[in-house]
Amino acid sequence: MTRFMTLDFADGDRAALLGRVTEMARGPYAYVVTPNVDHVIKLMDERVGADVYQGADLKICDSRILSHLARLKGKRLSVYPGSDMTADLLGSAAARELTIAVFGPDREAFDDLVARYPQARLVFLDAPMLAPDTPVWGTAVRAAAEAKWDVLLACVSFPKQEGFAHALRLAGRKNGVTLCVGASVDFLTGRQKRAPQAFQRLSLEWLHRLLSQPRRMFRRYVIEGPAILGWFVRTEVLAPIPPPLGEGDRA
Repeated sequence: MTRFMTLDFADGDRAALLGRVTEMARGPYAYVVTPNVDHVIKLMDERVGADVYQGADLKICDSRILSHLARLKGKRLSVYPGSDMTADLLGSAAARELTIAVFGPDREAFDDLVARYPQARLVFLDAPMLAPDTPVWGTAVRAAAEAKWDVLLACVSFPKQEGFAHALRLAGRKNGVTLCVGASVDFLTGRQKRAPQAFQRLSLEWLHRLLSQPRRMFRRYVIEGPAILGWFVRTEVLAPIPPPLGEGDRA
């Protein structure tokens, strides 16, 4: 585990991280978040409840930008984008044994996903337009908490999906794991185009999304995104260094 910008990021290669996820699917209820730059900024700005995000059982880095910043402090973050993790899970042998619920995409997108991964045991959960603390939200939480699944792919955008995963715990969900994986199903079904490999290798996926959806992504990447540099300085460069063990006991 690597502590960076107040979050404890999971370590390990992709096979090891996917193995941890499938292991969690067979145990007591847990949920996984995939922090990226936008998530961290909103967490620092307190636009996302710390209890929701810090309450996740596994935090897997979804951002090469965060990884590069961590390297400046001599830290290594294992990057495993949520869309890659979702694809790897659905294509794995475990997908034949685990029941995987899909929450967020509409029925047509779900059917496309089934066609793409016929070997996976997929089930559809209806996701109405959700607003936290509304009757519709409560109904959706109860329905998901009572449904039969081992893995729940929560794809209703940040931070609703994280709040939903947390709400399932509060609702008494006993088993399985929720993966907060955003637009992963949209990428897998072709509804959104992922950045070409060249952009990914150069850590420029954000630029591809900005160019592809300028009106939607301009605020996130151009106005809000640079704030990550300030938060990096505050949390990693200017953060107080804890005293040596026993220092506080000296008179």
